[in-house]
Amino acid sequence: MLDTLVVIPARYGSTRFPGKPLAKIAGKEMLLRVVDIAKKGTQNSNARIVVATEDQRIMDFCNQHQIECLMTSDSCKTGSDRVCEAVKILNVKPDLIINLQGDNPVCPPWFIEELIKAFEEDTSVDLVTPCTELSWEALDKLRDSKKITPFSGTTCVADKNGYALWFSKNIIPAIRKEDDLRSKSDKSPVLRHIGLYGYKYESLFKFKSLDESSYEKLEGLEQLRFLENGMKIKIAKVDYRQFEGMSGVDSPEDVKRAEALFEKYGEF
Repeated sequence: MLDTLVVIPARYGSTRFPGKPLAKIAGKEMLLRVVDIAKKGTQNSNARIVVATEDQRIMDFCNQHQIECLMTSDSCKTGSDRVCEAVKILNVKPDLIINLQGDNPVCPPWFIEELIKAFEEDTSVDLVTPCTELSWEALDKLRDSKKITPFSGTTCVADKNGYALWFSKNIIPAIRKEDDLRSKSDKSPVLRHIGLYGYKYESLFKFKSLDESSYEKLEGLEQLRFLENGMKIKIAKVDYRQFEGMSGVDSPEDVKRAEALFEKYGEF
């Protein structure tokens, strides 16, 4: 069984939404929801779950709820930076390190299960990350949203063995003869990336030692640094099942969206 570490970066000092991890969603703090997702997603694994924060208020909250928590630097620019620092503080060397963002209370726990399964099947990879195959309806919604916020939503193309070829904020691939494809299947050929990452221990620290790559700068996507340096990314195909997909919570308005989803579909 894999030795797995789940790190939950939870930054209190969000510019757009201060105190975000402790915001309540349907009466329960967001961070508690994310920790519960991590527990459910790793219940069949040998896993340790740790919150990594920069603020004493989150540390106190975790202590109150018997959640392991580490204090990390306020200078961490990204979630992966905070994950790296947490692993160094813990001084452990797990087989797989999962970065589960503390502002993602609508991540189905089975996504974590699929992530672990994909790595177990091929431990030669450097990174595992999930994608979901969009229905035509979901693709139409993504196209509409990009007219307003063009850098929201990331898509991916993969080879026949499920290794990522590329990620982009543009919708890829381009689709010829779309009407014909729509008549043959409910699913489009577009994979939407979900921001959940599982790193091999050595690969995480190799990644952090590399300079920001050229396409990474252009697209604003960290995972392109892996591909631009010849590292392997395995795609775990996932399905939301009866639930409706939503990205992380970035604003008070997103809290209302998440509450509406839980009211409509129930909780995990």
